[in-house]
Amino acid sequence: MELLSVAEMTCADALAVEDGGDSFALMRRAGQAVAAAAQVLAPSGDIVVVAGGGNNGGDGFIAAADLAARGRNVAVALLGKPDALKGDAARAAKDWHGPLLPFEPQSLGTPALIIDALFGAGLDREVKGEPRAMIEAINLSGVPVLAVDLPSGINGNSGEVMGIASHATLTVTFFRKKPGHFLLPGRLHCGKVSVADIGIPRRVLDVIHPKTFENIPAWWRSQFPIPSIAGHKYGRGHAVVMSGGMAETGAARLAARAALRAGAGLVTVASPRDALAVNAAALTAVMVREIGTAIEFATYLEDARLNACVIGPGAGISLRTRDMVLTALSKPRAVVLDADALTSFADEPQTLFDAIAAQPGAQAVLTPHEGEFARLFSSLADREHALSKLERARLAARESNAVVLIKGADTVVAAPDGRASIAENAPPWLATAGAGDVLAGMIGGMLAQRVSAFEAVSIAVWMHGEAAQRFGPGLIAEDLADVLPNIFRDLYRRFDLNL
Repeated sequence: MELLSVAEMTCADALAVEDGGDSFALMRRAGQAVAAAAQVLAPSGDIVVVAGGGNNGGDGFIAAADLAARGRNVAVALLGKPDALKGDAARAAKDWHGPLLPFEPQSLGTPALIIDALFGAGLDREVKGEPRAMIEAINLSGVPVLAVDLPSGINGNSGEVMGIASHATLTVTFFRKKPGHFLLPGRLHCGKVSVADIGIPRRVLDVIHPKTFENIPAWWRSQFPIPSIAGHKYGRGHAVVMSGGMAETGAARLAARAALRAGAGLVTVASPRDALAVNAAALTAVMVREIGTAIEFATYLEDARLNACVIGPGAGISLRTRDMVLTALSKPRAVVLDADALTSFADEPQTLFDAIAAQPGAQAVLTPHEGEFARLFSSLADREHALSKLERARLAARESNAVVLIKGADTVVAAPDGRASIAENAPPWLATAGAGDVLAGMIGGMLAQRVSAFEAVSIAVWMHGEAAQRFGPGLIAEDLADVLPNIFRDLYRRFDLNL
């Protein structure tokens, strides 16, 4: 579940050695894991290992030797001279007694498999010259590619393509995955990712204290809201969703229904007078209440049972929306701000951030897509090419004192304390009108059940992607909430809950 940065993985290696391990033994197990995967990926035929001058290349040499010992016809194309290798990589190369090919594209030939052991996860410069030509040849070969740790050319922290990167059929990484396996575009280059146990003890994580996590149920299981047989609807919270005017009510209704499906005990749409009849006619289990001004909203929110608010979907970009947001933030409740609620503060984001900072027991969530993020966090957007999506989310969370979700196929959720999760289960057909409104409502539903903001958002993001996966192509936003009961049922089974 933990994702390690390049520096954290280096630390894990070092701690394992300090704990009585042997660095070359770790490399040997890594190379053997690569060889085992190669056997499955290409049970027969020639294999070419493209090796770099660092430890990634050392893994490649060990894989080559192991495969040769199994009777496979293997050759290694090494970047640089063998006598330039150092440390464990040099030791691994000395144990290789098979053919060394010139580091040239034509050396690849047409093998059954190419093992890409050229660059590791720590690559932070643009790939040029001979390595670039070799990666181009790998990609043009049409041959299955097994990447060691990460496809060469992918930055392990950001997922950025450093000029060019190989396209792997399978990537074998070690101990824990890295953010670059999840963040786009790196994820698109990895193929299937397999994690090999190379003998690093799990207890090193107690020293590293990783703050980045794969957004999967096993990670947030302990925070998942479980209804009590002795409970009641008020115990599951009451979410309020702010509606816009008569022509903009659909988004709020999508959010409200999603909040109810996500488990909130009660949900009310706060509607202006001109939209009241439209909302009331279209809603059944969701209640409707006339709220026209911020003063009326403040009076309504005096009821402490109204413990979560969702503002933004179809709210309109206006001073009224800003006033509603500031009113919601004036009390100790969870607040989800999406879409128009964010854009309404584009010219004065600090006003919003100050209100969040002043909120008693702040539980604010901001859910921008990339365009809304650029408007609200303009200083970070200007540095887009210098910062990864993960870094931007973390900095935005710290700046705003809110949990920040940046949407996409690699949705990142970040908390002000530096914790972050990355989801990879969103299918392409989730990019449809209204899907974000449903997600905002699902988050509101989780918050109404008093799930802490970071976990609430992460849970909702995963369930949102899972619902889209299960429904399949042709999905529209209205379909998402209807899939949630089956997802809840399956999660209860997975968590061994007899409800």
